[in-house]
Amino acid sequence: MTIGPTRAELLNRARADLRMGLPVVIEGADGAILAVAVETLGPERLAALGALGGLSLAITARRAETLKVAAYDTDIARLSLPPEGDAGWLRAVADPAADLARPMKGPLRALRGGAGIAATRAAVGLAKSAQLLPAVLVAPAPDALAADLTRVRAEWVGTEQARAPGIAEVAAARLPMRAAGAGRVHVFRPDDGGVEHYAIEVGRPDRDGAPLVRLHSACFTGDVLGSAKCDCGAQLAAALGAMAEAGGGVLLYLNQEGRGIGLANKMRAYALQDQGFDTVEANHRLGFEDDERDFRLGATILRRMGIARVRLMTNNPAKIRMMESQGIEVADRVPLRVGATGENAAYLATKVAKSGHLP
Repeated sequence: MTIGPTRAELLNRARADLRMGLPVVIEGADGAILAVAVETLGPERLAALGALGGLSLAITARRAETLKVAAYDTDIARLSLPPEGDAGWLRAVADPAADLARPMKGPLRALRGGAGIAATRAAVGLAKSAQLLPAVLVAPAPDALAADLTRVRAEWVGTEQARAPGIAEVAAARLPMRAAGAGRVHVFRPDDGGVEHYAIEVGRPDRDGAPLVRLHSACFTGDVLGSAKCDCGAQLAAALGAMAEAGGGVLLYLNQEGRGIGLANKMRAYALQDQGFDTVEANHRLGFEDDERDFRLGATILRRMGIARVRLMTNNPAKIRMMESQGIEVADRVPLRVGATGENAAYLATKVAKSGHLP
């Protein structure tokens, strides 16, 4: 290993740059591009990029479907900028917040063919994994300008997404808890520069048997604020209580807010739900898939803790399939049916009807 950054580190640097509104250079087999996230793009940088010419806007096929524009590149659509294509126009195409108030954004013209498609696809993927709106402004990449910017290769994005990140425990301490009595919190840090995740060890889990385990995705609104729009806070409390009653268990608290799209995008999805869209439709209008989480992290943490067989507390069959595909035996599924309210009845019904959750 050299002293310089690895591929994973360069990709994480690129995500950080996109979050700050900086362009990054992405090299693909069919050409290199400059890419900047629409969400963080300021007017001065937009003007500087405009001077380069050849600008286009890339969005996901999910967002393109909402806008009734063709996605000629399968999972992304590249749009030419009209004469009025300023920062406000770019944001209106990228962000569905005002779709109902301003439905006419076109005519939108999708591009077909040309160079830089692989790099553009990677740029959209980077914006999505940075938990930004998955929309990027793309420009040619002059060598002189690109020298000062983070540079990555398009194929690295797919390779790193396919790789389950390595993860290491960095700290642990005893923590008595009101909900579960004696406990211990373990902090795990992934090797790709991503956010840390936690394992809450309740009592004395039987590592040689099949302890109760819950994969719980962070939910600030439900876990902290007691939101009635979801059942997350109730599931968290019920899981900890059941583990305490059983004498032991492990709750994996994965920092994948909003099914992996981040809190800001989750709030955007909530605003769309207030307009009448369900949780899946809202994610699609934003340009995301139904669920962007990576549950492989949970299996990796369990292996680090010496646990290979579990009684999994879940209503989500996808978690069971993921665990088993990663070598963790699910000896039993323990249903977790709590937290139903009048406010979240439609949300829970959508999880069953569209996301495959067990009723």
